Amino acid sequence: MLNLILFDSEARNHLLPLTATRPMGEFRIGVLTLREKWERRLRATASYITQEYLQDKYPIRVEHENLVVNAGVVPTEALCRRIHEIGLNEALLLNGELLAARLDEAQFEALIEDEEGRELQGKELGAGIPITQIQRPWDLFLQNGPAILDDFELLAGNRMSQRVSPSNRIVGPAHKLFLEEGAKMECCTVNTTEGPVYIGKNAEVMEGSLLRGPVAVCEGATVKMGARIYGPTTIGPGCKVGGEVARSILMANSNKAHDGFLGDSVIGEWCNLGADTNNSNLKNNYSEVKLWDYEEERFAKTGLQFCGLIMGDHAKCGINTMFNTGTVVGVFANVFGAGYPRNFVPDFSWGSADSGYRTYRFSEACETAELVMARRNKPFSDLEKAVLLHIFEQTARFRTWEK
Repeated sequence: MLNLILFDSEARNHLLPLTATRPMGEFRIGVLTLREKWERRLRATASYITQEYLQDKYPIRVEHENLVVNAGVVPTEALCRRIHEIGLNEALLLNGELLAARLDEAQFEALIEDEEGRELQGKELGAGIPITQIQRPWDLFLQNGPAILDDFELLAGNRMSQRVSPSNRIVGPAHKLFLEEGAKMECCTVNTTEGPVYIGKNAEVMEGSLLRGPVAVCEGATVKMGARIYGPTTIGPGCKVGGEVARSILMANSNKAHDGFLGDSVIGEWCNLGADTNNSNLKNNYSEVKLWDYEEERFAKTGLQFCGLIMGDHAKCGINTMFNTGTVVGVFANVFGAGYPRNFVPDFSWGSADSGYRTYRFSEACETAELVMARRNKPFSDLEKAVLLHIFEQTARFRTWEK
Protein backbone atom coordinates (compact mmCIF):
# COMPACT_ATOMS: atom_id res chain seq x y z
CA MET A 1 0.00 0.00 0.00
CA LEU A 2 1.17 3.52 -0.81
CA ASN A 3 3.03 5.27 2.02
CA LEU A 4 1.44 8.69 2.48
CA ILE A 5 2.96 11.46 4.59
CA LEU A 6 0.77 14.48 5.30
CA PHE A 7 2.39 17.79 6.25
CA ASP A 8 0.92 20.84 7.95
CA SER A 9 0.82 23.92 5.74
CA GLU A 10 1.92 27.39 6.85
CA ALA A 11 -1.72 28.06 7.74
CA ARG A 12 -1.31 25.87 10.81
CA ASN A 13 -0.64 28.76 13.21
CA HIS A 14 -3.71 30.64 11.96
CA LEU A 15 -5.84 27.58 12.79
CA LEU A 16 -5.07 27.60 16.50
CA PRO A 17 -6.45 26.58 18.97
CA LEU A 18 -7.79 23.73 16.81
CA THR A 19 -4.29 22.73 15.65
CA ALA A 20 -2.78 22.99 19.14
CA THR A 21 -3.66 19.36 19.81
CA ARG A 22 -3.63 17.80 16.32
CA PRO A 23 -2.05 17.91 12.88
CA MET A 24 -4.21 19.48 10.20
CA GLY A 25 -4.97 16.07 8.73
CA GLU A 26 -6.97 15.21 11.85
CA PHE A 27 -9.55 17.92 11.13
CA ARG A 28 -13.00 16.43 10.61
CA ILE A 29 -14.89 18.04 7.74
CA GLY A 30 -17.82 16.25 6.17
CA VAL A 31 -18.04 12.72 7.56
CA LEU A 32 -14.33 11.88 7.55
CA THR A 33 -11.13 13.52 8.69
CA LEU A 34 -8.84 14.92 6.02
CA ARG A 35 -6.47 12.00 6.66
CA GLU A 36 -9.24 9.46 6.18
CA LYS A 37 -10.26 11.13 2.91
CA TRP A 38 -6.69 11.02 1.56
CA GLU A 39 -6.22 7.41 2.64
CA ARG A 40 -9.41 6.26 0.94
CA ARG A 41 -8.92 8.19 -2.28
CA LEU A 42 -5.22 7.34 -2.67
CA ARG A 43 -5.52 3.80 -1.24
CA ALA A 44 -2.76 4.64 1.19
CA THR A 45 -1.82 4.61 4.86
CA ALA A 46 -0.86 7.99 6.29
CA SER A 47 1.49 9.42 8.88
CA TYR A 48 2.50 13.02 9.59
CA ILE A 49 5.13 15.71 9.41
CA THR A 50 3.87 18.00 12.14
CA GLN A 51 5.02 20.13 15.08
CA GLU A 52 7.83 18.62 17.12
CA TYR A 53 5.76 18.38 20.32
CA LEU A 54 3.03 16.48 18.43
CA GLN A 55 5.36 14.15 16.56
CA ASP A 56 5.57 11.45 19.27
CA LYS A 57 1.79 11.19 19.37
CA TYR A 58 1.59 11.25 15.56
CA PRO A 59 4.80 9.46 14.48
CA ILE A 60 6.11 9.67 10.96
CA ARG A 61 6.73 6.56 8.87
CA VAL A 62 9.27 6.78 6.04
CA GLU A 63 9.66 4.05 3.43
CA HIS A 64 11.67 3.55 0.24
CA GLU A 65 9.02 5.49 -1.71
CA ASN A 66 6.83 8.15 -0.12
CA LEU A 67 3.99 10.37 -1.28
CA VAL A 68 4.12 13.69 0.57
CA VAL A 69 0.91 15.79 0.48
CA ASN A 70 -0.29 19.09 1.96
CA ALA A 71 -2.78 18.03 4.66
CA GLY A 72 -4.67 21.32 4.47
CA VAL A 73 -6.01 20.56 0.99
CA VAL A 74 -9.36 18.77 0.73
CA PRO A 75 -8.86 15.79 -1.62
CA THR A 76 -11.03 15.28 -4.67
CA GLU A 77 -11.13 12.51 -7.26
CA ALA A 78 -9.66 14.78 -9.96
CA LEU A 79 -6.83 15.97 -7.71
CA CYS A 80 -5.95 12.44 -6.62
CA ARG A 81 -5.80 11.28 -10.26
CA ARG A 82 -3.31 14.07 -10.96
CA ILE A 83 -1.24 13.19 -7.88
CA HIS A 84 -1.08 9.54 -8.99
CA GLU A 85 0.61 10.77 -12.18
CA ILE A 86 3.56 12.29 -10.31
CA GLY A 87 6.81 10.46 -11.03
CA LEU A 88 9.48 9.54 -8.47
CA ASN A 89 11.29 12.64 -7.18
CA GLU A 90 8.80 14.93 -8.89
CA ALA A 91 6.69 17.58 -7.17
CA LEU A 92 3.34 19.20 -7.83
CA LEU A 93 3.10 22.88 -6.89
CA LEU A 94 0.19 25.18 -6.11
CA ASN A 95 1.07 28.83 -6.70
CA GLY A 96 4.72 27.98 -6.17
CA GLU A 97 4.13 26.11 -2.88
CA LEU A 98 4.49 22.35 -2.46
CA LEU A 99 1.21 20.51 -2.89
CA ALA A 100 2.44 16.94 -3.36
CA ALA A 101 5.65 15.07 -4.15
CA ARG A 102 6.70 11.45 -4.66
CA LEU A 103 10.07 11.04 -2.95
CA ASP A 104 12.62 8.35 -2.23
CA GLU A 105 14.23 8.30 1.22
CA ALA A 106 17.14 10.56 0.25
CA GLN A 107 14.94 13.22 -1.29
CA PHE A 108 12.59 13.04 1.67
CA GLU A 109 15.44 13.67 4.09
CA ALA A 110 16.54 16.61 1.95
CA LEU A 111 13.01 18.02 2.11
CA ILE A 112 12.88 17.69 5.90
CA GLU A 113 16.25 19.42 6.26
CA ASP A 114 15.09 22.27 3.98
CA GLU A 115 17.73 21.42 1.44
CA GLU A 116 17.17 21.64 -2.30
CA GLY A 117 16.69 18.24 -3.87
CA ARG A 118 18.69 18.55 -7.08
CA GLU A 119 16.72 15.83 -8.84
CA LEU A 120 13.30 17.08 -7.71
CA GLN A 121 11.27 18.55 -10.57
CA GLY A 122 8.37 20.85 -9.71
CA LYS A 123 5.32 21.42 -11.91
CA GLU A 124 2.41 23.77 -11.31
CA LEU A 125 -0.97 22.12 -10.88
CA GLY A 126 -2.61 24.59 -13.25
CA ALA A 127 -6.13 25.96 -13.31
CA GLY A 128 -8.00 22.87 -14.48
CA ILE A 129 -8.48 21.27 -11.04
CA PRO A 130 -10.35 23.31 -8.39
CA ILE A 131 -8.64 23.31 -4.99
CA THR A 132 -10.19 23.77 -1.56
CA GLN A 133 -7.79 24.62 1.26
CA ILE A 134 -8.34 24.89 5.01
CA GLN A 135 -6.46 28.04 5.98
CA ARG A 136 -8.59 29.65 8.69
CA PRO A 137 -10.95 28.12 11.30
CA TRP A 138 -14.07 29.34 9.51
CA ASP A 139 -13.05 27.46 6.35
CA LEU A 140 -14.12 24.29 8.16
CA PHE A 141 -17.78 25.20 8.56
CA LEU A 142 -17.88 27.10 5.24
CA GLN A 143 -16.65 24.05 3.30
CA ASN A 144 -18.54 21.46 5.31
CA GLY A 145 -21.51 21.26 2.93
CA PRO A 146 -19.53 20.17 -0.15
CA ALA A 147 -17.45 17.87 2.07
CA ILE A 148 -20.55 16.05 3.35
CA LEU A 149 -21.78 15.58 -0.23
CA ASP A 150 -18.40 14.20 -1.35
CA ASP A 151 -18.08 11.87 1.64
CA PHE A 152 -21.65 10.66 1.25
CA GLU A 153 -20.88 9.54 -2.30
CA LEU A 154 -17.57 8.05 -1.21
CA LEU A 155 -19.06 6.06 1.69
CA ALA A 156 -22.63 5.35 0.60
CA GLY A 157 -22.74 5.78 -3.16
CA ASN A 158 -22.44 2.08 -4.05
CA ARG A 159 -23.90 0.57 -0.89
CA MET A 160 -27.32 -0.24 0.51
CA SER A 161 -28.51 1.62 3.60
CA GLN A 162 -29.72 -0.27 6.63
CA ARG A 163 -33.50 -0.39 6.89
CA VAL A 164 -35.12 2.95 7.74
CA SER A 165 -37.96 2.51 10.22
CA PRO A 166 -41.41 3.51 8.88
CA SER A 167 -41.90 5.54 12.07
CA ASN A 168 -39.67 8.20 10.47
CA ARG A 169 -40.88 10.79 7.97
CA ILE A 170 -38.57 11.38 5.01
CA VAL A 171 -38.95 14.57 2.98
CA GLY A 172 -36.99 14.57 -0.27
CA PRO A 173 -35.11 11.76 -2.03
CA ALA A 174 -35.08 8.63 0.14
CA HIS A 175 -31.77 7.46 -1.33
CA LYS A 176 -30.09 10.52 0.18
CA LEU A 177 -30.62 9.08 3.66
CA PHE A 178 -28.08 6.42 4.67
CA LEU A 179 -27.93 4.44 7.91
CA GLU A 180 -24.85 2.39 8.74
CA GLU A 181 -24.97 -0.90 10.63
CA GLY A 182 -26.30 -0.50 14.15
CA ALA A 183 -27.69 3.00 13.60
CA LYS A 184 -30.97 3.74 15.41
CA MET A 185 -33.56 6.30 14.38
CA GLU A 186 -37.25 6.32 15.27
CA CYS A 187 -40.02 8.93 14.97
CA CYS A 188 -37.82 11.58 13.35
CA THR A 189 -38.29 13.94 10.42
CA VAL A 190 -35.44 13.99 7.90
CA ASN A 191 -35.32 16.43 4.98
CA THR A 192 -32.88 15.49 2.21
CA THR A 193 -34.08 18.12 -0.27
CA GLU A 194 -30.98 20.31 0.13
CA GLY A 195 -28.47 17.54 0.84
CA PRO A 196 -27.91 14.02 2.15
CA VAL A 197 -28.16 12.79 5.72
CA TYR A 198 -25.64 10.20 6.89
CA ILE A 199 -26.13 8.28 10.15
CA GLY A 200 -22.97 6.44 11.20
CA LYS A 201 -22.40 3.04 12.73
CA ASN A 202 -24.07 2.60 16.14
CA ALA A 203 -25.21 6.23 16.16
CA GLU A 204 -28.65 7.06 17.58
CA VAL A 205 -31.06 9.79 16.55
CA MET A 206 -33.74 9.93 19.23
CA GLU A 207 -37.45 10.51 18.85
CA GLY A 208 -38.74 13.85 17.64
CA SER A 209 -35.47 15.02 16.13
CA LEU A 210 -35.56 17.18 13.00
CA LEU A 211 -32.64 16.87 10.58
CA ARG A 212 -32.30 19.00 7.47
CA GLY A 213 -29.40 17.92 5.23
CA PRO A 214 -26.62 18.00 4.52
CA VAL A 215 -25.98 16.43 7.93
CA ALA A 216 -23.50 13.82 9.16
CA VAL A 217 -24.06 12.02 12.46
CA CYS A 218 -20.87 9.99 12.84
CA GLU A 219 -20.12 6.67 14.51
CA GLY A 220 -21.39 6.30 18.05
CA ALA A 221 -22.85 9.83 18.20
CA THR A 222 -26.19 10.62 19.83
CA VAL A 223 -28.77 13.20 18.78
CA LYS A 224 -31.03 13.83 21.77
CA MET A 225 -34.84 13.93 21.69
CA GLY A 226 -36.36 16.88 19.88
CA ALA A 227 -33.08 18.23 18.53
CA ARG A 228 -33.18 20.57 15.51
CA ILE A 229 -30.18 20.09 13.23
CA TYR A 230 -29.75 22.38 10.23
CA GLY A 231 -27.15 21.55 7.61
CA PRO A 232 -24.41 21.68 6.81
CA THR A 233 -23.59 20.16 10.19
CA THR A 234 -21.25 17.38 11.31
CA ILE A 235 -21.71 15.65 14.65
CA GLY A 236 -18.46 13.77 15.14
CA PRO A 237 -17.89 10.30 16.61
CA GLY A 238 -19.00 9.93 20.21
CA CYS A 239 -20.62 13.38 20.39
CA LYS A 240 -23.94 14.05 22.14
CA VAL A 241 -26.05 16.86 20.73
CA GLY A 242 -29.39 18.41 21.62
CA GLY A 243 -31.16 21.72 21.13
CA GLU A 244 -30.58 23.71 17.94
CA VAL A 245 -27.44 23.37 15.80
CA ALA A 246 -26.78 25.03 12.44
CA ARG A 247 -23.79 25.03 10.08
CA SER A 248 -21.37 23.66 12.67
CA ILE A 249 -18.81 20.91 13.25
CA LEU A 250 -18.23 19.00 16.48
CA MET A 251 -14.96 17.08 15.97
CA ALA A 252 -15.42 14.10 18.33
CA ASN A 253 -16.37 13.10 21.89
CA SER A 254 -17.85 16.50 22.74
CA ASN A 255 -21.21 17.27 24.33
CA LYS A 256 -23.86 19.85 23.60
CA ALA A 257 -26.53 17.64 25.04
CA HIS A 258 -29.17 20.18 26.07
CA ASP A 259 -31.21 23.08 24.73
CA GLY A 260 -29.44 26.14 23.40
CA PHE A 261 -28.19 27.37 20.01
CA LEU A 262 -24.88 26.59 18.32
CA GLY A 263 -24.32 28.12 14.89
CA ASP A 264 -21.48 28.68 12.40
CA SER A 265 -19.07 27.13 14.86
CA VAL A 266 -16.31 24.54 15.27
CA ILE A 267 -16.00 22.61 18.53
CA GLY A 268 -12.93 20.46 19.23
CA GLU A 269 -12.72 17.17 21.12
CA TRP A 270 -13.61 16.50 24.78
CA CYS A 271 -15.55 19.75 25.11
CA ASN A 272 -18.74 20.20 27.12
CA LEU A 273 -21.30 22.97 26.64
CA GLY A 274 -23.53 23.36 29.69
CA ALA A 275 -27.32 23.34 29.48
CA ASP A 276 -28.83 26.34 27.67
CA THR A 277 -25.47 27.53 26.34
CA ASN A 278 -26.00 29.83 23.34
CA ASN A 279 -23.70 31.51 20.89
CA SER A 280 -24.33 34.53 18.69
CA ASN A 281 -23.37 34.11 15.05
CA LEU A 282 -24.52 37.53 13.80
CA LYS A 283 -23.67 40.97 15.19
CA ASN A 284 -26.52 43.32 16.03
CA ASN A 285 -25.32 45.80 13.41
CA TYR A 286 -24.80 43.02 10.81
CA SER A 287 -21.18 44.08 10.31
CA GLU A 288 -18.18 41.89 9.51
CA VAL A 289 -17.07 39.52 12.27
CA LYS A 290 -13.50 39.57 13.55
CA LEU A 291 -11.88 36.52 15.15
CA TRP A 292 -8.82 36.16 17.38
CA ASP A 293 -5.74 35.00 15.45
CA TYR A 294 -3.03 33.41 17.62
CA GLU A 295 -0.34 33.99 15.01
CA GLU A 296 -1.07 37.68 14.55
CA GLU A 297 -2.04 38.15 18.22
CA ARG A 298 -4.97 40.33 17.28
CA PHE A 299 -8.56 40.10 16.06
CA ALA A 300 -8.46 39.50 12.32
CA LYS A 301 -11.15 40.20 9.75
CA THR A 302 -13.03 37.11 8.56
CA GLY A 303 -14.95 38.65 5.67
CA LEU A 304 -18.03 36.96 7.17
CA GLN A 305 -21.34 38.22 8.45
CA PHE A 306 -22.05 34.90 10.18
CA CYS A 307 -19.38 33.45 12.46
CA GLY A 308 -19.91 31.89 15.86
CA LEU A 309 -17.73 29.97 18.31
CA ILE A 310 -14.31 28.33 17.82
CA MET A 311 -13.50 26.09 20.81
CA GLY A 312 -10.27 24.19 21.40
CA ASP A 313 -10.07 20.67 22.85
CA HIS A 314 -11.04 20.01 26.49
CA ALA A 315 -12.75 23.41 26.88
CA LYS A 316 -15.89 23.57 29.03
CA CYS A 317 -18.59 26.11 29.82
CA GLY A 318 -21.24 26.27 32.55
CA ILE A 319 -25.01 26.39 32.22
CA ASN A 320 -26.57 29.44 30.56
CA THR A 321 -23.25 30.59 29.08
CA MET A 322 -23.67 33.27 26.40
CA PHE A 323 -20.92 33.47 23.79
CA ASN A 324 -20.73 36.62 21.69
CA THR A 325 -20.30 36.68 17.92
CA GLY A 326 -16.87 35.50 16.84
CA THR A 327 -15.56 34.06 20.10
CA VAL A 328 -12.42 31.92 20.38
CA VAL A 329 -12.04 29.69 23.45
CA GLY A 330 -8.64 28.08 23.98
CA VAL A 331 -7.65 24.56 24.97
CA PHE A 332 -8.76 23.60 28.49
CA ALA A 333 -10.51 26.90 29.15
CA ASN A 334 -13.31 26.63 31.72
CA VAL A 335 -15.91 29.39 31.35
CA PHE A 336 -18.91 30.06 33.61
CA GLY A 337 -20.90 32.79 35.32
CA ALA A 338 -23.12 35.67 34.23
CA GLY A 339 -22.46 38.02 31.34
CA TYR A 340 -20.71 37.50 28.02
CA PRO A 341 -17.19 36.04 28.20
CA ARG A 342 -14.41 37.84 26.37
CA ASN A 343 -14.23 37.25 22.62
CA PHE A 344 -10.93 35.50 23.29
CA VAL A 345 -10.64 33.24 26.32
CA PRO A 346 -7.01 32.07 26.58
CA ASP A 347 -6.00 28.44 26.95
CA PHE A 348 -6.09 27.07 30.50
CA SER A 349 -8.28 29.92 31.78
CA TRP A 350 -10.74 29.40 34.62
CA GLY A 351 -13.41 31.96 35.44
CA SER A 352 -16.05 34.34 34.19
CA ALA A 353 -16.65 37.81 32.80
CA ASP A 354 -17.99 39.10 36.11
CA SER A 355 -15.48 37.58 38.56
CA GLY A 356 -12.40 37.51 36.32
CA TYR A 357 -10.06 34.67 35.39
CA ARG A 358 -7.33 32.64 37.01
CA THR A 359 -5.06 29.99 35.55
CA TYR A 360 -6.45 26.47 35.36
CA ARG A 361 -3.62 24.67 37.14
CA PHE A 362 -2.04 22.00 34.98
CA SER A 363 -2.38 19.26 37.58
CA GLU A 364 -6.11 20.01 37.93
CA ALA A 365 -6.57 19.98 34.17
CA CYS A 366 -4.90 16.57 33.90
CA GLU A 367 -7.13 15.14 36.62
CA THR A 368 -10.19 16.37 34.73
CA ALA A 369 -8.94 15.02 31.40
CA GLU A 370 -8.38 11.57 32.91
CA LEU A 371 -11.92 11.50 34.32
CA VAL A 372 -13.55 12.81 31.13
CA MET A 373 -11.72 10.44 28.80
CA ALA A 374 -12.36 7.44 31.06
CA ARG A 375 -16.10 7.94 30.52
CA ARG A 376 -15.51 7.06 26.85
CA ASN A 377 -13.06 4.27 27.74
CA LYS A 378 -10.13 6.29 26.44
CA PRO A 379 -6.83 6.44 28.37
CA PHE A 380 -5.23 9.75 29.30
CA SER A 381 -1.74 8.78 28.21
CA ASP A 382 1.66 10.30 28.93
CA LEU A 383 1.72 11.42 25.29
CA GLU A 384 -1.54 13.35 25.81
CA LYS A 385 -0.15 14.88 28.98
CA ALA A 386 3.07 15.98 27.25
CA VAL A 387 1.11 17.67 24.45
CA LEU A 388 -1.07 19.54 26.93
CA LEU A 389 1.96 20.62 28.98
CA HIS A 390 3.53 22.16 25.89
CA ILE A 391 0.30 24.05 25.12
CA PHE A 392 0.07 25.20 28.76
CA GLU A 393 3.58 26.63 28.64
CA GLN A 394 3.36 28.15 25.15
CA THR A 395 0.09 29.96 25.80
CA ALA A 396 1.12 31.55 29.12
CA ARG A 397 1.72 34.90 27.37
CA PHE A 398 -2.01 35.18 26.65
CA ARG A 399 -2.95 34.75 30.34
CA THR A 400 -2.16 38.35 31.17
CA TRP A 401 -3.11 38.00 34.85
CA GLU A 402 -0.03 35.81 35.38
CA LYS A 403 2.33 38.71 34.65
